[in-house]
Amino acid sequence: MRIRILDRYIFQEVAMTFLFSICAFTAVFVGSGTLFRIAEYITDYGASLASVAKIFILSLPGVIVWTFPMSMLLATLLAFGRLSGGSEITAMQSCGISFRRLCVPGLILGFVMSLFSVWFNEYIVPWSNAAYERVLNYEIKGNTAPKTQDHIIIKDIKSGLIERLIYARRFNGTTQQMEGITMQLFEKGKVTHVENAAYAEWKGDRWVMHQGIIYDITRDESIEQAKRHTMHFDTQTLPVEQSPREIVNSQKKPEAMTIRELKEQIQILSSQYVNTSKLETEMYQRFTIPFASFVFAIIGMPLGLQPNRSGSSRGFAVSLIIIFIYYVLMVLTGAIGQNGAIPLWLALWLPNVVCFLAGLFFIRQASR
Repeated sequence: MRIRILDRYIFQEVAMTFLFSICAFTAVFVGSGTLFRIAEYITDYGASLASVAKIFILSLPGVIVWTFPMSMLLATLLAFGRLSGGSEITAMQSCGISFRRLCVPGLILGFVMSLFSVWFNEYIVPWSNAAYERVLNYEIKGNTAPKTQDHIIIKDIKSGLIERLIYARRFNGTTQQMEGITMQLFEKGKVTHVENAAYAEWKGDRWVMHQGIIYDITRDESIEQAKRHTMHFDTQTLPVEQSPREIVNSQKKPEAMTIRELKEQIQILSSQYVNTSKLETEMYQRFTIPFASFVFAIIGMPLGLQPNRSGSSRGFAVSLIIIFIYYVLMVLTGAIGQNGAIPLWLALWLPNVVCFLAGLFFIRQASR
């Protein structure tokens, strides 16, 4: 019974400080980034008050998800610092409760927040980022000409299966043309028809491909072989009704994709021999960054112990130093992984592994 009361007490201390930390870090990020972008939209595009309000609200989930690990670190540092500064940790230990046992509520909260962050990062953040882009493109930027963009992908999906896939290596915003076109038709998940073209231009109501070749693929199920018939063409209509602006605006950024969409994008681009390391980094970070909340909880509790009443300023200073070290390590290992020196997934998990081991070491030292 005594343990349950202490668990609830410590859990509440950490949880309340965690909520405060989220608000504090979110305010810092919004003030240093989002508000400057909103001011730019107002001055450059004359954005309305309603559009600005939408942009502000829709930008919050993408900001908040980055504050979870930082907030967990600061919460454990401040909460355990306050308990230590008030000699409450000492009183609990004098009753025969080990420091490791006192860490359990904080570890549970950190693990729960990591799982919640994965869910939040998969279902809330991509939706809000996609909605943000729609408001930005259609309500604020309006009829501005689409800009040059690489790797255009247009998919027709029915009953969960791709029926038609169109890939353009590049959309040229100056000429309003798609370059390096590949169109694939599928039946039961297998390619039956391929059209390649040097470029496609918008004729006002349709896209016309130029300088291409057609591959018709027939499969003999009895011998499991495929036969290919080819034909060259000078011009050919591309079965896409979207205008250049609609096509460019429909392309999702990696941060607006779910994990499943990221996997599909990686598979499509890999088939076109495109480097997908940035997309893979985004996909792996959907797990590594949320689980930093759990890792930071392990580090924050032992480092929060104070031999005297040094106040909360020490907790802020220590948290900033640890956050800086973590994100520097994350950038460096990510760059090493993208260069192929080590597997990318391992490179992106390394900061968490290093901090996890450091946290276990600090807890062991504090227990002594």
